[in-house]
Amino acid sequence: MQAVMARLSEVAAQIALRIARGGIEEDLAGAEGVNSDGDAQKALDVIADDAFRLALADTPVRFYASEEQETVVEVNPAGTLALAIDPLDGSSNINANVSIGTIFAIYPAEATPEASFLRPGTDLLAGGYVIYGPQVALVVTFGDGVLKLVLDPLTASWTLVTRRAQVPLRSNEFAINASNYRHWPAAIRAYIDDCVAGSEGPREQNFNMRWVASLVAETHRILTRGGVFLYPRDDRKGYKEGRLRYLYECAPIAFVITQAGGGATDGEDPILPHVPTHLHARTPFIFGSAEKVARIAAYHDLPDTETSALFGKRGLFRS
Repeated sequence: MQAVMARLSEVAAQIALRIARGGIEEDLAGAEGVNSDGDAQKALDVIADDAFRLALADTPVRFYASEEQETVVEVNPAGTLALAIDPLDGSSNINANVSIGTIFAIYPAEATPEASFLRPGTDLLAGGYVIYGPQVALVVTFGDGVLKLVLDPLTASWTLVTRRAQVPLRSNEFAINASNYRHWPAAIRAYIDDCVAGSEGPREQNFNMRWVASLVAETHRILTRGGVFLYPRDDRKGYKEGRLRYLYECAPIAFVITQAGGGATDGEDPILPHVPTHLHARTPFIFGSAEKVARIAAYHDLPDTETSALFGKRGLFRS
């Protein structure tokens, strides 16, 4: 594990430098086609995927599963670990200079790729992310609290700054893409309606809405300031089972957040016990301060008539 983390952190530091120099010698946001799941690829998606895969070849990683690869790559037949990775999360934000990142999950390797990755997130040995922003940070859990390390730009070395990061218990922030309001399930609309109603509504307090469109940036803000992130299923084509990928995104982020005292669900049930049906399986994902995540799950338990009544009374775009 130590060798794997050392190699991940080395490559992350190299990518951070490359991002900082983006546009000087190369166009990191240039189009590179689409990945195996039909999502647009940027040049940096491919660069990061190649860099991590090649760097892990002589480590204990046997199987390498990437959001940018259609199938699992065997990098070291003698390895004992299986690594799933989103090499470059939020790549649509590269040109906007918004924080982007890398998300990774490490499992014990089994006899086959399927057995190694199609398993519950509760089997994770480690999970975390790197955020490439004004501060480059590595956040990781090995199942006993959450560590935060910061990349020192003067020495290109990582320094441990927090041994047990905790999600703040209280916050008045929520993150969701409100443009999809009309497509959400009634329970999600009801929850957001009550937040938007502010001090005059049933929550009796004002809230602020955030949306960065970078999962790593959303996670880092919640780990720092609390709040809740919602990416629910909705009735659009391709979104009925959610949009975020369980293996590369949701499981490792949920591992970090729950180890930091927060909650992570599919909207109703804890997400870590889920078992993905295939490598690129998607899921609804809600995480953040534990009380807020539990409250959203409770909205799903409301009778349809009561949820609909809430929606009718507190429409998001009504004055």
